[in-house]
Amino acid sequence: MGGVPLLRIEGVSKRFGAVQALDDAGFDIARGEVVALLGDNGAGKSTLVKVISGTCVPDRGGLSFDGRPVHIHNPADSKRLGIETVYQDLSLCENMNVVANFFMGRELCRRMLGFSVLRERDMQARTEEALRRIGAKIPSVLTNVEFLSGGQRQAIELCRFVAWGGRLALLDEPFAALGVEQTTKGLELIQRVKAEGLSILVITHNLSHALQIADHIVVMRQGRVVGDMPRAAATTDGLVGLITGDVSFRTRA
Repeated sequence: MGGVPLLRIEGVSKRFGAVQALDDAGFDIARGEVVALLGDNGAGKSTLVKVISGTCVPDRGGLSFDGRPVHIHNPADSKRLGIETVYQDLSLCENMNVVANFFMGRELCRRMLGFSVLRERDMQARTEEALRRIGAKIPSVLTNVEFLSGGQRQAIELCRFVAWGGRLALLDEPFAALGVEQTTKGLELIQRVKAEGLSILVITHNLSHALQIADHIVVMRQGRVVGDMPRAAATTDGLVGLITGDVSFRTRA
């Protein structure tokens, strides 16, 4: 896509005792790009996501965001840059409705007789508009999250990311617990978020999903990046070879 990447990961290494979780790992994520991060269990994907999200500090290497070196020591540092992580188990409160989850920590209030009162109608309207903006369908924003499907819950997470100024979303195995229909809707939702000009890193084991939604595909093995290619250069057989260690292919166009 050219230009300065939104996120550049350079020479990142991390060791946990005798285990070398990351070994000189690095790749770029461009603005408005969906990157799929592939690899077998233990390849280093989750550790790298933790480095980006601020829950793990690397031993060596670094990150640049918007062309500037950045030091991410904790999740707050990551969030200040506009990086949001959506995990499999999500971070929603099931006993609260969609509006309350959407505005969690950002509630709209007004003063009345010396008391702070929630602007519930305004919050409801803004939640509905935000969901419409990315094409997410929720029966009612007053429904408690516990009654929503996994796909609908992910839609709320992504909607918060878009609405509150996110720039890079890290999706960790977003479809692992979803059925076929919900997965299809989730893949469509990722494309809508991308259409807003935002970047997404999708960590997945599913090669079909990667080939369907990614602009770029990165493959990790034993803590190293062994493949870095545009989707047009990727094939299922080639990706399997990279994951298993049969081939090595690094390029970015």
